[in-house]
Amino acid sequence: MNFTVLIPARLASTRLPNKPLADIGGLPMVVRVAHRVMSGTPPEGPVRVCVATDSAKIVQVCQSHHVEAVLTRNDHFSGSDRLSEACELLNLGDDEIVVNVQGDEPLIEPTLVTAVAKLLIERPAASMTTAAHSIGTQAEFNNPNVVKVLIDADSMALYFSRAAIPFSRDQPGTLPVPAPLRHIGIYGYRVGFLRQYPRLAPAPIEVTEALEQLRALWHGYRIAVHITEQAPGPGVDTTEDLERVRRLFTA
Repeated sequence: MNFTVLIPARLASTRLPNKPLADIGGLPMVVRVAHRVMSGTPPEGPVRVCVATDSAKIVQVCQSHHVEAVLTRNDHFSGSDRLSEACELLNLGDDEIVVNVQGDEPLIEPTLVTAVAKLLIERPAASMTTAAHSIGTQAEFNNPNVVKVLIDADSMALYFSRAAIPFSRDQPGTLPVPAPLRHIGIYGYRVGFLRQYPRLAPAPIEVTEALEQLRALWHGYRIAVHITEQAPGPGVDTTEDLERVRRLFTA
């Protein structure tokens, strides 16, 4: 199984300035992410790991830690647009598979990355893959910052939403059975589809929910969902998140 991991990283961040370069246990966060993913070695892990960034400074830092990086334009509308350009820069073929791992996920499980790539190989009808796990509390279910995903009988995504879905008509205020699913922000793509994606018109539901993956569903593309029993480690969005992750690396 051959696949490439692309890690988009932008230096600008409204909540945490210079986030990709934040120190975690003596290494910049984006380097931590790359090293974590690289610990899953072939044939189970990726054959290539590359950071895609709009910052020459990030490229320099990555290269100084022996992490491949490419410099992309700084005017991309979305992370998928940046990944599409990275595929061109890396000369990846349409039939190849890439997995998008966010640059603020230093605790990402390499086995999850592999599972998302493997699912795309197993599901030829899917243009994309992603992951999800069960929601166990009402507070998490009601939280609009927790993205939920509905799947069909073949584990294909029906819809993604910030709302509490599915809603129990007869028992409002309770968790549905079976348990609802929390979406995990990792994606597998066929490179040919990723090249088309930036040319697709933004979807009304994408704009309303502020969820980019809804564009694919709106235009009729299928997204297969890998269900994992293990919740992912905490990502880094705020200063508080950063301190929590730093403690895990120094414990």
